[in-house]
Amino acid sequence: MRAFYTDKYRNIFAETGKSEAEINKKLKSAVDTFFYGSEEERIYHEAGDDMGYLEDTGNHDVRTEGMSYGMMMCVQLDMKKEFDRIWKWVKTYMYMTEGYGEGYFAWSCQLNGEKNADGPAPDGEEFFAMALFFASHRWGDGEGIFNYSNEARMILRACLHKGENGRQGTPMWNLENKQILFVPGIGFTDPSYHLPHFYELFALWADEEDREFWKKAAEASRQYLAAACHNVTGMNPEYGEFDGSPLKQKIPWTDEVHNRFYSDAYRTAANIGLDYEWFGDETKHCGAPLKLMKYLDTDLEAAKCVYEVDGTPVEQTVLHPLGLLAATAQGALSVENDGSDNWQTAAHWVEWFWSKPMRKGDRRYYDNCLYMFALLALSGNYRIWK
Repeated sequence: MRAFYTDKYRNIFAETGKSEAEINKKLKSAVDTFFYGSEEERIYHEAGDDMGYLEDTGNHDVRTEGMSYGMMMCVQLDMKKEFDRIWKWVKTYMYMTEGYGEGYFAWSCQLNGEKNADGPAPDGEEFFAMALFFASHRWGDGEGIFNYSNEARMILRACLHKGENGRQGTPMWNLENKQILFVPGIGFTDPSYHLPHFYELFALWADEEDREFWKKAAEASRQYLAAACHNVTGMNPEYGEFDGSPLKQKIPWTDEVHNRFYSDAYRTAANIGLDYEWFGDETKHCGAPLKLMKYLDTDLEAAKCVYEVDGTPVEQTVLHPLGLLAATAQGALSVENDGSDNWQTAAHWVEWFWSKPMRKGDRRYYDNCLYMFALLALSGNYRIWK
């Protein structure tokens, strides 16, 4: 039985010998740096009297990815003031009230709130909804946009029912195969968007008419991830066909190929680890993070390389090496501490992650978001709030 049923969360740092004082100090230092460090360190910025945003420091914009991540971090850390500031910025500047994207959030905005796009990225919507449900359960619902549970249900309603009753737009999920889409209306998916552990909870808290869909979506995503993660390397592509194979086409608007183990793909191991921690599902996908650790563990420097999903190295430098390390280490949640070689491999990755500082410089945003999530998860502080 896992955390959803027991309310008990593994502290893998403690399992690898770290003291409670060491763990708390490391987590506090990271939170202080991420939210309130120097201009060269922090990601979060206050805006006016009651708003705030997280900056993608590599692209100098604000993304639904980062904003929804920040909200999830804040609800886990009991940082209600920062949560409400971020959410108000999101609703003020990113929420779309008309047209094809009505009910969704513009995936990118300038730092002053001006929209860079008129379309959404579905990983933002699913994280927004989950963070809002948790906020409702941890702090209680307020009024207006701070009626968290109502806002969460509105988001999920749009995700499944766009296009109905004359409403413009298309859903964020393929309603037939129950898989999340890379963007609404497109014919492929992103493995790192698949969050079956979120869908299990949506099946409890979303609109009653949609709960069966979310339950089936959780099952579909676990089956998809089992197919998308290579059976030897544990690697998955950035974007994929619905059968789990790497995407065959170029992205229409960039003419780029995203079929390798790169950037977006790193998050999948972390997601699988959290799914196992929360629900303990024994589906084949849960073995992927350990396979990935073992494949890369033969030469830790190899983690700085880009790969085809079968492990063939590509002459391309990893853009987010700390993000890769953090997300892979979080995958240790899927490995039981039984003293076996498997556990030793997982513990090795956790130790390697523990030894690394947060990233500095322009590209710190994505790496340090994944770093923060790994810290929370591996210390037993990435929890379900019921």
